[in-house]
Amino acid sequence: MNLAEMSWEEVGGLSRDTPVVIPVAALEQHGRHLPVFVDSMLLGEVIRRVSEAMQGKVLFAPLTWLGNSHHHMDFPGTLSAEPRLYLDLLENLANNFIDHGFKRIVFINGHGGNIYPGKQAVFELRQKYRDRNDLLLLFSTYWDLAAGNPVEGKNFVQAKMGHACEWETSMILKLAPHLVKKPVASLKKVEFGFAFEPAYRGWITKDRTEPGHIGDPCHATAEKGELLFSTFSKNAVGFLEKVIAWDGSSWF
Repeated sequence: MNLAEMSWEEVGGLSRDTPVVIPVAALEQHGRHLPVFVDSMLLGEVIRRVSEAMQGKVLFAPLTWLGNSHHHMDFPGTLSAEPRLYLDLLENLANNFIDHGFKRIVFINGHGGNIYPGKQAVFELRQKYRDRNDLLLLFSTYWDLAAGNPVEGKNFVQAKMGHACEWETSMILKLAPHLVKKPVASLKKVEFGFAFEPAYRGWITKDRTEPGHIGDPCHATAEKGELLFSTFSKNAVGFLEKVIAWDGSSWF
């Protein structure tokens, strides 16, 4: 069910145990070869497939395209909310649905920079509603819903999500190949990794990459993109089935 297409009476008639999915993504640079709306486009396609598969069992809010992308602000075209502002936005979106009586609130995320504020948002919400054990407050990222390596044995060079990388470039080649700005075979690999591990070093994107991508996009294909979309969508459906099956009060 798509909230944007429903009347208030239709929404009012739903069971308040219906899971509410709030998709959140971003608008930010994705290297020299991809458009700035990649994260929102890819999550939108995953959500479209999941919505079709769930057949009316879940309420989907419209995708929120503004994300926490300040680490990309050295690249023109990036739009971003300050981290605290973004965290408050997520909390307020959840509060709206809780005010309407819904009890199972699920953020599905499509941008790495949203992960820390997203987890903090649901953590803070739980403190606010500490006297209620009937609320399920979840923040998830679509590529992390797979168990282990989701592409193991599938001829992928990368084993995890990067940025404008083999995975994201493959999905855009499947979804909107006309938006790929240059031949991917010409693109150079930019290594993953953080300096000074196991410490976490503060960083901005230009510290790690000059062209803007991280990973190995030269190996991207549309066929790999379809496999990724299929895998991520299937995993998200399985995750939401667990949300539906929750007994309404237990920890698990």
